[in-house]
Amino acid sequence: MSEDKPTSSATPAKPPLSKDRRQQARRRILRTILLTGGVVGAAASGFLPLVYAQKPRLRPPGALDEKDFLASCIKCGQCVQVCPVQAIKLADLIDGIGVGTPHIDARAQACDFSCDAVQCILACPTGSLTYHKPEFLKVRDGASLAAAPILKAKEKDPEPTLNLKERIGVARLVRPESCLAAKGKGFKGQARGADFDGHLRYMDVDRWKPIPVADHPYDIAECDLCVRECPVKNAISIETVFAPDGSKRKTPVVHEPCVGCGVCEMICPVEPACIVVEPREVWKA
Repeated sequence: MSEDKPTSSATPAKPPLSKDRRQQARRRILRTILLTGGVVGAAASGFLPLVYAQKPRLRPPGALDEKDFLASCIKCGQCVQVCPVQAIKLADLIDGIGVGTPHIDARAQACDFSCDAVQCILACPTGSLTYHKPEFLKVRDGASLAAAPILKAKEKDPEPTLNLKERIGVARLVRPESCLAAKGKGFKGQARGADFDGHLRYMDVDRWKPIPVADHPYDIAECDLCVRECPVKNAISIETVFAPDGSKRKTPVVHEPCVGCGVCEMICPVEPACIVVEPREVWKA
């Protein structure tokens, strides 16, 4: 009698994949990862501009209100080319519908009006930057200036004023606890350090030619850089005020002639800046 051979219920092992099949599998996985990343990236590219578009931009002097500005600016870059201190930059992709429109990052480089005539306004071909807003465009309460700004650099000239009718923003002391003037401290050295490449017109150096801020060190007993370098007369001053505990201290005070140029923000030696310009802000007495 022959013995029956036991039957095995185990599934026979699959032969190993060939080299070509392994490579194909890897390629499929890689394609899946790349496609997934592409979908996520495309979604983010549409979402991020909407987020960043909510951040107010400081527009060049004479800019129309934001909606009218975006509708009329043709993004030609003429204002960028004529700015003597290269304060005006064109917005990038994260700015959504504002991509390609001019704006100013005051902390990096403020408008110091060293062109006097405000060349960006003269260069604008569409009226997006203008001395005279059309009658059908309403002026927001607090946006108009009570009088033409007087430039300190032109104060002794027959015509010392700018033709600006509206401000582009208003400076605000946002970190009084860090302000050197409020602490009664002075400042010595380069306002923004040796590596800062911003430029500013200094009357005691050259009335017409802006120079690097790093080339103009300070040595002052009580810090007043925001007042000292403000290009507009009577726009800001250092005032003596009473602290909550009854003691006296000095602090920068912004006044109605402020046009929002951003020089005070650029020159503030404290990091982050104690005083900043709020774009599109209006004057509130």
